[in-house]
Amino acid sequence: MNPLYSNDPYAGNVLIPGLGPILSGPDTLAALTYLPLPPENVADIPVHIRLHHLMALRDLHIPSQEGARLHQTIDLMIRQSYRYRNPESAETWKSIGGETKASKLLPAPAGAAMVTGFSGTGKTQAVLRSFATYPSQVIYHERFRHMAAGLHQLVYLSTDVPASGKSGDLAANLMMSFDQAMNSSRFSATLQRKRNDGMKMLDEWRQVASSHFLGILHLDEIQNFFKIPTLERRRAAKKSEQGLELSIVEDSLLKSILNFTNTSQIALLLSGTPDGVGAMTKRIATTQRFVAQGYHPFAQFSGGNDREFHKIFFPALCRYQYAKKTIPHSENFGNLIIELTAGIPRVVIALWIAAHRVAFERRKNDDLSPEDFKKAAHTYLSPLMPAIASLRSQDPKIMRNFEDLMPREDGFWSTFWNDVRRT
Repeated sequence: MNPLYSNDPYAGNVLIPGLGPILSGPDTLAALTYLPLPPENVADIPVHIRLHHLMALRDLHIPSQEGARLHQTIDLMIRQSYRYRNPESAETWKSIGGETKASKLLPAPAGAAMVTGFSGTGKTQAVLRSFATYPSQVIYHERFRHMAAGLHQLVYLSTDVPASGKSGDLAANLMMSFDQAMNSSRFSATLQRKRNDGMKMLDEWRQVASSHFLGILHLDEIQNFFKIPTLERRRAAKKSEQGLELSIVEDSLLKSILNFTNTSQIALLLSGTPDGVGAMTKRIATTQRFVAQGYHPFAQFSGGNDREFHKIFFPALCRYQYAKKTIPHSENFGNLIIELTAGIPRVVIALWIAAHRVAFERRKNDDLSPEDFKKAAHTYLSPLMPAIASLRSQDPKIMRNFEDLMPREDGFWSTFWNDVRRT
């Protein structure tokens, strides 16, 4: 039977079985979900101990619909990248060895996708949770073609684009992440050199990653590829509807990332805040490559008719109240949380913990009240309040005061992928 039409579309490819089964929609949601144990017998636990139990809430993960879609994108990209690099094919080894002879199989189409969202909306956690659904980051093949000692297959690798935006620093991050994942010292000699050519380091890393059949590379914080305009310039631009453009830190580095999607056949996942994503999607030719496999915007929760918040996330969160007298789940309570956090999931969790601290400091009674959340927002989280107010305003001129809230026009691709999902 033609493997493309059997139950296993990747039959015969030794790189695939170690990834585990292809998950259905319900299985994906179950695999991505993590719920800490809810509190029991709270009254019997001293308040100073309760706080330490409460900190487990930081591990809570309830996947959104976009998070489930992202997992599907990641799984498709990894498995499809291996389809074009089957070790049983001589063409695969020619490609790894740098030979340029024509292949019987056409080069893989650009395997890249993009994730965007304001800081704290859960985009990075969604990526890492998706990676964690695989049995292992590194798969050891005791017997492997052309490898007498077997092969360690690297399924995924995630690293940050460095704050400098320089090729040498990115290459160093990639090399350190590789060595950490593989428990090796493959790049130690290169990293110890006092002077290195960043682009040559990237080529060295790519060659090694390809020979270990890296499935997908995740580059986070892609806004660091660009220089942010100063606050003074952003303020001066308030009178204009046109936002300030970001400038590229190192032009050759961005070109090498684009070339990576064309030549390496390793899937590439980019994630970052709207300013950086918008800057990378200004040219249609570039954008097509970077979102060829998917575009995933992670938005903050909103009040009113936000079903994911009011019907799924918030009811689960309300189970984690560590006071004897708790606040009943209600729409009004949920809307208060949205108002105080602008619906940013990371801030929601931070506020939840801070409100308990306010309640525990009171010591007069063992209850939790809406006033505790209001006080926590204006004490423990007070530095965040100007940014929260800016987000709630949705006014680009106000949001421009914060460099990672600068809105960019990337709505076309959001609409494009939403249309694809409906067909």
